[in-house]
Amino acid sequence: SFTMNMYLFVYDLMQFCGHSWIFTNMIIRFMTFGKDSLADTFYSIGLVMRLCQLLSVLEILHILIGIDKSRLLPRFLQITERIIVLFVVINSQEEIQGKYVVCVLFFLWNLLDVVRYTYNMLARMGIYYLPLTWLNFSLCIPLYPLSVLAKGFAICVSLPYFESFGTYSIKLPFPFTFSIYFPYVLKMYLLVLFTGMCFIIRNLFSERMAHLGTGNIKNKRS
Repeated sequence: SFTMNMYLFVYDLMQFCGHSWIFTNMIIRFMTFGKDSLADTFYSIGLVMRLCQLLSVLEILHILIGIDKSRLLPRFLQITERIIVLFVVINSQEEIQGKYVVCVLFFLWNLLDVVRYTYNMLARMGIYYLPLTWLNFSLCIPLYPLSVLAKGFAICVSLPYFESFGTYSIKLPFPFTFSIYFPYVLKMYLLVLFTGMCFIIRNLFSERMAHLGTGNIKNKRS
């Protein structure tokens, strides 16, 4: 309906503004301060990044209620990956926030999202530019695996701090005889992360074929 389409357009616009601000801020800071800007990336843009990622949870709801026709599982995996790495790993360990991997991760996320939300906004209005369509469904194929590698590296770097500080590790009181050692949980999640990457990459290729096939390109040109 027109109302739902307008709601989705406003949502995409809000995300576009947030990620564009982050992306522009990162570039300007790097051009101004050079490598010194990388260490405090999280402190300068972390709040807006967290707000944008929390807002992205709505995309799962959009699919569940049927106003977004995207596939649920790939989108769910992509959103939860970011939420876990950003809020559980990076936000909880101050020592990780100054690492260069955080800057790399934020750069990859925002580059992908600026393109994606620009494409979505125009698509809501029935506007399809072939170069933007190609970029939206092609750029994610090489950049998504890079972002997964950066997530995995961030988790590996954080493990010594979770081991030292015991963050999120729980020792259950009597009569329970087991405890939850959070570094082990993160190590198991690494397997889930890279297994999910294979599934999502396959989905990205299928989406690219569906939108950039010869017949679809001709229809969008006409």
